Amino acid sequence: MKVPAKGFTHGGKFHADDVFATALLRILRPDFAVTRGFEVPEGFEGIVYDIGDGMFDHHSADRALRPGGVPYAAFGLLWKVFGAQLVGENQARLLDENFVQPLDLNDNTGADCLLADAIGGFNPLWDSHDDPDACFARAVDFAQVILQNNLDAANAVNRADALVQKAYQNMRDGIVVLPCYAPWKNALYRSDALFVVYPSQRGGWAAQCVNDRLTKRPKRPFPQGWAGQPAEVLAKRSGLAGLRFCHASRFLITADTKETALAACRQVLGLQ
Repeated sequence: MKVPAKGFTHGGKFHADDVFATALLRILRPDFAVTRGFEVPEGFEGIVYDIGDGMFDHHSADRALRPGGVPYAAFGLLWKVFGAQLVGENQARLLDENFVQPLDLNDNTGADCLLADAIGGFNPLWDSHDDPDACFARAVDFAQVILQNNLDAANAVNRADALVQKAYQNMRDGIVVLPCYAPWKNALYRSDALFVVYPSQRGGWAAQCVNDRLTKRPKRPFPQGWAGQPAEVLAKRSGLAGLRFCHASRFLITADTKETALAACRQVLGLQ
């Protein structure tokens, strides 16, 4: 489906749903222009959403539901059509679950959503004389930055998958070693990997536990005795002088060298 240059959505108070729907359409077509009102003009040639009982409205009694029961709002209906062309099928599904659905649920049920509240804060105050359309435009600008950041992150994961898969093919003892930091969780989500070792973005090296896909907890956490301890205590308890940090939740360590990071993982596995 091609996005037309013009759109129409409801006027008055706006919500995260129509704001993010507009931001999405503007990303898809930068020259997209929207008109707001309370009744769709007769013969309007453009895309209509969040009003008008068309394919991108969600206010009828037979509104569409996702397989898990979360109802679609306008943003979700548009994302269902256009999301995959922006980030691919898999990332479109994940973004729907983690980003779009909470906004749709908020719009349909009033469920708590901090991002929706933030967007709502752009509406004119009850006793102000601010132009609602100007406020809407500012909210769309804000939402577009957030949405674009999520799209960029999703595509970064897509670019990283090949690199991570190649490293996984060379995995030894359940430890995947990356040549640089890259988003790795998507590629290893269903794998038998236990740890990922990579150059830290803060210097040195890091090792992170791979979570079990069902429990969402580390398959093999670092020792309780390492958790949140200062470097000198870590060195004494682990016998690894270059071990610098272990997160209190035991899913991450940092070290001076790759060898020390690998040694920490192997120690947890009882390999040394």
